[in-house]
Amino acid sequence: MRELFALFLRLGFTAFGGPAAHIAMMRDEVVTKRGWLSEQEFLDLLGATNLIPGPNSTEMAHHIGYLRGGWRGMLIAGISFIAPAMLIVMILAYLYVRYNSLPQVEALFYGIKPVVIAIILQALWSLGRQAVKSLWLALLGFIVLLFYFLEVNEIVLLLSAGLVLILFRSVKQFRGFGVGNLFPVFGFPTLAAVVAQPFTLGGLFYIFLKIGAVLYGSGYVLLAFLRADFVERLGWLTDHQLLDAVAIGQFTPGPIFTTATFIGYVLGGIPAALLATIGIFLPSFIFVLISNPWVSRLRNSFIASAFLDGVNVSALSLMAAVTWQLGLSSIMDLPTFVIGVIALILLIRFRMNSAWLVLGGAAFGLLFFLVR
Repeated sequence: MRELFALFLRLGFTAFGGPAAHIAMMRDEVVTKRGWLSEQEFLDLLGATNLIPGPNSTEMAHHIGYLRGGWRGMLIAGISFIAPAMLIVMILAYLYVRYNSLPQVEALFYGIKPVVIAIILQALWSLGRQAVKSLWLALLGFIVLLFYFLEVNEIVLLLSAGLVLILFRSVKQFRGFGVGNLFPVFGFPTLAAVVAQPFTLGGLFYIFLKIGAVLYGSGYVLLAFLRADFVERLGWLTDHQLLDAVAIGQFTPGPIFTTATFIGYVLGGIPAALLATIGIFLPSFIFVLISNPWVSRLRNSFIASAFLDGVNVSALSLMAAVTWQLGLSSIMDLPTFVIGVIALILLIRFRMNSAWLVLGGAAFGLLFFLVR
């Protein structure tokens, strides 16, 4: 238990670069260095994390902890991995709330925001090459994108895409399947918009609990959910604040879901930050506790595999749509365009760590404002 605590606490302070980087670091520690798991066992756990909602790298920490020490090991590994990022984000949120109006802080985020857009674009490209395995999946992703801009609820789109692919593969296996059959499944009505309401701690906790319970795909898909609830439906945040929250989540080590900590603090101080963090991460503990004994069966399930493929391509479409919307408010002039292009080249061509890019964007923004 002490070794679990020490390992994941260290990773919580040093794991920069997003979920893929986190998982690579965990593999190096638990497979190569310690021999706790074989390569195949690690791959089985990675597959299981993709079949349940929640942050993949955090759920890998849960799974490893569970295998080493049961539910107690799961709690130790998970909390040790989450807590450092939560504390760092809370400190940064305090500084943001106190100093956000200063020109220097605005300058930092001027350079950071286009870098965040570049990071999301690079993630879209990398994930898309794995998720879009056929023309049918590409078509499904396009339909999801279309319905998103027609304001169909994002949860409905994710679940519908998974169900569509199960139906498609099942029917195709027996009788063949026509493209026209794709459309009726998307006949779900848009969920009724809730009238804007004042901020409450209970409402904040419920929203993050809901997001943590249904969010598939990369942590960047979180953008679509946050924007739908906090910007469009409730009006508790602006697009500007949302991008700032994502930038902070990207800059800090550990899971990007600690963006919830930042949003909670901005809206309601320390109590809201703690509730938001608990809300978004609690479902991942529950899902891992339930699914871990069934990993081998889930991995070979036809239905689970089809549902996952549909959900993944839908998640990528949501990422693309929200990236477009946020990009309009981030790439506002020639300097921000240049920052974004340079960041994208460095990510794709040289695979530079995203944390260094965020720091570079911040430095460029500050320098630009000083010499302007």
